[in-house]
Amino acid sequence: MTRPRLLVAHPGAELYGADRMLLEAATALATDFEVTVVLPGPGPLVAELRARGLPVELCPMPVLRNSALRPRGLLRLLADAVRGAPPALRLLRRHPAGVYVSTLTLPSWPLLARLAGRRSVTHVHEAERSAPRLLRRGMALCPVLSDRVVANSWFTLETLAEVAPRVGRRGRVVHNVVRGPALVPPPRPVLEGPLRLLYVGRLSPRKGPQVALAALQDLRRRGVDARLAVVGSVFPGYEWFEAELRTGAADAGLADRVEFLGFSADVWPHLAAADVVLVPSVGDESFGNTAVEAVLAARPVVVSAHSGLQEAVAGYAGVQAVPPGRPTAWADAVTRVTADWAGARAAALADAETARRRHAPERYTAELRAAVAPSGAGPVPAAVTGVPAVAPGARPFG
Repeated sequence: MTRPRLLVAHPGAELYGADRMLLEAATALATDFEVTVVLPGPGPLVAELRARGLPVELCPMPVLRNSALRPRGLLRLLADAVRGAPPALRLLRRHPAGVYVSTLTLPSWPLLARLAGRRSVTHVHEAERSAPRLLRRGMALCPVLSDRVVANSWFTLETLAEVAPRVGRRGRVVHNVVRGPALVPPPRPVLEGPLRLLYVGRLSPRKGPQVALAALQDLRRRGVDARLAVVGSVFPGYEWFEAELRTGAADAGLADRVEFLGFSADVWPHLAAADVVLVPSVGDESFGNTAVEAVLAARPVVVSAHSGLQEAVAGYAGVQAVPPGRPTAWADAVTRVTADWAGARAAALADAETARRRHAPERYTAELRAAVAPSGAGPVPAAVTGVPAVAPGARPFG
């Protein structure tokens, strides 16, 4: 039986969290559709998609970013929209099942889908309440124009509903799939030698690596023998921030205790080498894949107590949520972990088993297929997926 042809649009080709979610979504949708992924340019994601048998097309497309609020950024956005419209329409006409848009930063695709007489589904992964309201309204255009909306968390759906109430009420929530490591090395039985802290993620002010550095400095003042590994890189144009982090570490006398390792597509060796993982986001997070990866690796985790991060780690005994941006509170949390290392270690091992079930690819595939299906099938019952549709501690949108 011939599967209907579906276009899957994504705004980048790297291998960060959003890109990995696109890879999982395209793979899940390929169960029911003949999927073609369209990207704005080349990158490591292309090889990963093709390795799973998914064809890739390159097409210019306008991507909504903060820079669009400035004249030069707005002109570039409009230029990309004009340049990308003809090839996008040709692709849409070749894909009768329409387009799955992996983010709300791509408003042109639902609009062009309407012009081409095609269906569109937007999967929302963004939940930045602190963004300028004008930008948030602009980003809401994508789900407003779509035939169906999927969100990666209840927090994301609620944030969307603040600027697009009608869209928020008809959206569906499908929590992210997060694949764990093939082998989970248990945490060290005894903390001998330096305490190994780990930060994984983009090097940007809103992700909070500066908080991790400040917490390390606080721990050192307390006499704790600790080190910090920083895994991640900057967006182009944010090189100044990495330089600031390195200078700050040197000025604080931490140059020999902080290791900047750059971006790594494989985070599991870094997690296996860590004792405690820090997820110190200062800005809102729609979900929190990095925190879930740390849980899957059976490592005690400290996260910022806000937004989708709390939803992602709800119910895990080995996770502490502390106020964002307060280094002393973060140092206190790390101290609590080390003071009861046996208990923290046991909780982290138990959490890893729970997370493996909660974020299993089978659960995600079943729920996403139901959410995207043209028939409008309802939510997949827990009996099918083996896990509850809403994580403990999360509240359904209403």
